[in-house]
Amino acid sequence: MKYGENLFARRDPRPASDTASNRVSTLPPANTPAVPPRPGPQAVTPEATPARAEESGGSKLIVGPNIKLKGVEIDDCDTLVVEGRVEATMVSRAIQIAESGAFSGKVDVDVAEIRGTFQGEMTARKKLVIHQSGRVSGKIRYGKVLIQEGGEMSGDVGALGDAAAHLAK
Repeated sequence: MKYGENLFARRDPRPASDTASNRVSTLPPANTPAVPPRPGPQAVTPEATPARAEESGGSKLIVGPNIKLKGVEIDDCDTLVVEGRVEATMVSRAIQIAESGAFSGKVDVDVAEIRGTFQGEMTARKKLVIHQSGRVSGKIRYGKVLIQEGGEMSGDVGALGDAAAHLAK
């Protein structure tokens, strides 16, 4: 590679006086311990609160807007974020369906947070949150449920404890 060209064979627009040897480094010397910046106080919005636990680490699959994912099994994914359309079977820790998102299929999760549309069979072992714009239909089982005003849930709906109580009778 010739001087002044980068990896894609484009000419470097910087003048010759601005070469790597003339630049001032902003990195600390090698013998100085690196100190991470302290996090400042953050404002937490009520909408973002339920998702905070799922966002801390783990594997995350994001199906972006205008993406269609069809006929798959999703395993070993801590959090699935649906902004497009998904037709699948999934066992995960959490699912988040955005306002523009739609999920059709079978889901077995700890926490489900729905702002878009879900249709199918869902088991939310710990908590199901349906936001104002959320629409959930099908066979739905949950540990706890929170439905904001405007959110909708229909179909065969029941708490996980109820299913065990009906079978015992």
